[in-house]
Amino acid sequence: MSTSQTLSRQVIIYPDPEDGGWIAEVPSLPGCLTDGETREELMENVRDAIETWIDGARELGRTIPEDP
Repeated sequence: MSTSQTLSRQVIIYPDPEDGGWIAEVPSLPGCLTDGETREELMENVRDAIETWIDGARELGRTIPEDP
């Protein structure tokens, strides 16, 4: 997968009110979200979540939405 496809996505980050840490969601990829105890861990996890989402969509023959 192209790194630009991963890094060019809008990511919404907010604090996790229940467990502490952080939550991230990718609005252009429905259901693509992750969490992390630190912002650094969160950023690693969100890259992995985006790659996993896109790889899964490709395997299923689904269209990969563009980030608006």
